Amino acid sequence: MDNIQVGILMGSDSDLPKMKNAAEVLDAFGVRYFMTVASAHRTPERVMEIAKRAEREEWKVLIAGAGMAAHLAGFLAAHTALPIIGVPMDSSPLGGIDALLSTVQMPGGVPVACMGLGSIGAKNAGLFVVEMLACFDKDLRRKLIEYRAEQKKLIEQKAATVESQR
Repeated sequence: MDNIQVGILMGSDSDLPKMKNAAEVLDAFGVRYFMTVASAHRTPERVMEIAKRAEREEWKVLIAGAGMAAHLAGFLAAHTALPIIGVPMDSSPLGGIDALLSTVQMPGGVPVACMGLGSIGAKNAGLFVVEMLACFDKDLRRKLIEYRAEQKKLIEQKAATVESQR
């Protein structure tokens, strides 16, 4: 794949149903990405190689989704200067609080952006990437503005439906 802009990593294929929300957003905006499974704890060499590949191929940002106390986002941040967006998975007995804390509580000097838990967090990670890339791409910015206008229109339609039912 040429011209990849975003890497999407997840710690387990069980995260795919949620993490594909990020991919769907990127697809909708025409942003090229690479998506795979790589575990910070079970396949650390694979994660490091992906970080090196991202640097070598000049990707723009990495999205990392992991559950429990797995710290894929932080591990990636330790191995690349690219921005990392963490998506904590809500798949643990603790409901994702463990993943949230391990993603959001990075030591000073090693930043990781942290989205919300699970599917919504993955979707927002995709949208946040689009916002970042739109800073440097006028066509992408136009698509983002159109997307926002469509979101507004949908809410206004729903409001009208609710109001008419009184």
